[in-house]
Amino acid sequence: MPSVDVDPEASMIWHLLLDHGVATEEQLEDTYEDTQILNKSFAQLLNNYNIISQDDLLKLIAEDLGTEVYTFKHKEADVTVVDLVPPDTARFYGIVPVKEEDGVLYLAAKEPLNNKLTDELPFILGREIRILVGYPGEIDEMIDQFYPEGGSTISDIIKEIDASNEKTLDLDNIQDLEKAANDAPIVRFVNLIMQQAIKDKASDIHFEPFSDEFRIRYRIDGALYEIAPPPKNLAIPVISRIKVMSGLNIAERRVPQDGRIELRVNRKPIDLRVSTLPTRYGESVVLRVLDRSVVNLSLDSLGMNDYIKSNIRRLLKRPNGIFVVTGPTGSGKTTTLYSGLREINVVEDKLLTAEDPVEYDIEGIMQVPVREQVGMTFAAALRAFLRQDPDRIMVGEIRDVETAGMAIQASLTGHLVLSTLHTNDAAGAVTRLIDMGIEPFLISSTMIGVLAQRLIRRVCTKCREEYIPSDEELQMLGVTREEINNRPFFKGRGCEYCNNSGYKGRVGIFELLLVSPAIQALVNQRKPTQFIKEQAMKEGMVTMRQDGIKQILDGITTAKEVLQYTM
Repeated sequence: MPSVDVDPEASMIWHLLLDHGVATEEQLEDTYEDTQILNKSFAQLLNNYNIISQDDLLKLIAEDLGTEVYTFKHKEADVTVVDLVPPDTARFYGIVPVKEEDGVLYLAAKEPLNNKLTDELPFILGREIRILVGYPGEIDEMIDQFYPEGGSTISDIIKEIDASNEKTLDLDNIQDLEKAANDAPIVRFVNLIMQQAIKDKASDIHFEPFSDEFRIRYRIDGALYEIAPPPKNLAIPVISRIKVMSGLNIAERRVPQDGRIELRVNRKPIDLRVSTLPTRYGESVVLRVLDRSVVNLSLDSLGMNDYIKSNIRRLLKRPNGIFVVTGPTGSGKTTTLYSGLREINVVEDKLLTAEDPVEYDIEGIMQVPVREQVGMTFAAALRAFLRQDPDRIMVGEIRDVETAGMAIQASLTGHLVLSTLHTNDAAGAVTRLIDMGIEPFLISSTMIGVLAQRLIRRVCTKCREEYIPSDEELQMLGVTREEINNRPFFKGRGCEYCNNSGYKGRVGIFELLLVSPAIQALVNQRKPTQFIKEQAMKEGMVTMRQDGIKQILDGITTAKEVLQYTM
């Protein structure tokens, strides 16, 4: 078994090379680590590092699968079979039809080790298939040639499904549900919805059944955008398809369920966290999209100013204490904590995390998923951690007094603890812990810093334009024209690049409260949040509002965004 967490395709190649004595475990481990740094595939780097050439690797894979390597060089492609594979299917699975013989369709694949090809394509294409090992570069070229962008659309597939067909499914018949979930147009429809979400860099996909419609929405840069709603009768087959893909019980519709889908789209590993919720008109399903290839877990990539970054790095080097990141759901708290963990992830220290769920795999860190239904709570995980000789601990969230108490105990016994809370600002974290029932002297003696943050939308760089802010706008922001030196503000006009929203991407705004002796004294006196905030500002804390105003003046975001998230 690989000693690092690798994706399924790389794992198969890994075992293949080991079994044939082509490479050592150490060579493979070093090569795979570099895929994350260089953003290249495992197979590409094996060739670049002269471990095995692309030709030899493809031959080895073909031999293992009992098939052959296929190249389009010096061969005339059989265009008569192109229409046997829909464009969205060719792109989603990375396949090109080569020929049809005796009722068998031969497909050249750029990821021949992907089990989904043999499991799903016979149903989607309605025929027997045989997978050939293709050259990835050639497959991409042929897909672009035969299936240019703008091929099958969601509306095209809906027409295929025939919305007028009001078949009533027996919800208690598992065979009926499975058949509907594996119906070829439904499979293609769900695949295309996921493909489009990943292409648009959506963070979530919402499937919402109502009394008279079935709504599908993408969350992009924090805002929800609805696609043209499919027919209401697609709700059950589509949701059943998602449950099949994520290994959930399709017959259970009375209780919430959580699952996970692992995909590779355009050779990128994609994790989809699936959550179902029973509602009056059926199950609501939300997919959280985790694109591991675009996550840059680094403090330098989060948009913090140098003062905050340098102080966080100083806090992370402390041998003990509690460092808390606060903000609402979806404000990037987990990404900030992971970035901090990457900074202190060294061989000399043991790092343990308790998470609900584990969102990103980080080599060298022991990551424990919280499962409250079996008693593995954050508090229980922390209690167990203290017997595992850790140096630094991350607990996903301090939800109750028991977890808070265990975090404080861990800190007092010589461990650095990182965690999150849901509060409006940095100073509010202190009073929140007091409200939970933690004694102020324990908070003041263990807490070393609190970072509050929000994610706000970036103004689109393609259609950004200057304007002079109104007096009302300045008044709401709490600044005068003289204070901003009469500088202009910016807003997006709306263009094709940003889907006419005026925004593209997101950036963080932050405030860092450092726990000084003066703040410790205020905590011990149970002073309200406002007193603690005022003292922190006297000591140099820049509030999220002030950080946001700087982002406005730098042309990074708009006044509307800053006002919305820092009221």
